[in-house]
Amino acid sequence: MSFRLESYFKKFAISHDDFSQDLFEIPELECGTLFQEILKNGVHGFCFSLYEEGQKPGDVVTEEQIVRRINIIKPHAQWIRSFSCTQGNELIPKLAKKEGIKTLVGAWLGNDKEKNKVELDALIDLAKKGYVDIAAVGNEVLYRKDLTEQELIECIQYVKNALPNIPVGYVDAYYEFSLRPNITALCDVILCNCYPYWEGTPYQYAIQHMKQMYYQTKAVANGKQVIITETGWPSQGENLKEAIPSKTNALQYFIQTQLWSQQDNVDVFYFSSFDESWKVGAEGEVGAYWGIWDKNEQLKY
Repeated sequence: MSFRLESYFKKFAISHDDFSQDLFEIPELECGTLFQEILKNGVHGFCFSLYEEGQKPGDVVTEEQIVRRINIIKPHAQWIRSFSCTQGNELIPKLAKKEGIKTLVGAWLGNDKEKNKVELDALIDLAKKGYVDIAAVGNEVLYRKDLTEQELIECIQYVKNALPNIPVGYVDAYYEFSLRPNITALCDVILCNCYPYWEGTPYQYAIQHMKQMYYQTKAVANGKQVIITETGWPSQGENLKEAIPSKTNALQYFIQTQLWSQQDNVDVFYFSSFDESWKVGAEGEVGAYWGIWDKNEQLKY
């Protein structure tokens, strides 16, 4: 017997301006079945995890491993988000479109202007060849302080001028769009990352906090579409203040996120598809455990 998701919508219904209510806990015995039902019905999108065990950014990746992972995701998502247009990442949108999956394609920007130009031109080339549905110019560049706001504006405008018929945006933490009205005004679509875990939110308030992040961004978007380009919860690793990683919390967060996104018609790219061990160095132990599938490409739940 399959679950009727609409019955959970009724239980989970909370107006977007009420963030005081606790998370509706799904009984543990129902979680696994509901998780499988959500995957069977399909989610909006996943952030694509490219690197296998022993690989890291900069390593050569094969078309075979990308195809294999796309085929795992394909039955469960309408969209895939990629983060770069070089070093093999340019194959992701090409192979995804071949399988009928829509693409949010990012150019990775840092503090090296020559490399940035290569990324931007590669994004433009992919888009002109029909592989890009939404173009993202940079990911958390302002958060990392790799570029100034004016330098980022020039990059976004460069891509917009080249791609007048494709929505162009910029990805960053949700609050940056309140702090940077010039960036918000320039983007065709607002692409925000929303992570209650990284703000140390206790799990029982995580969904309400994430919703608050989204609606804060929506309030400054001037009617433009707001897409959550990353949200998730780690299945193991270090606690961050009151935010506790665990398989139970990660499973509940995924389910609640998908129920809310369908209920409120919000496009969400879940972070992430597969665990990636290389992220331990950048984020601590917790960095390696954000996937719905583990590093061996097996469902965790």
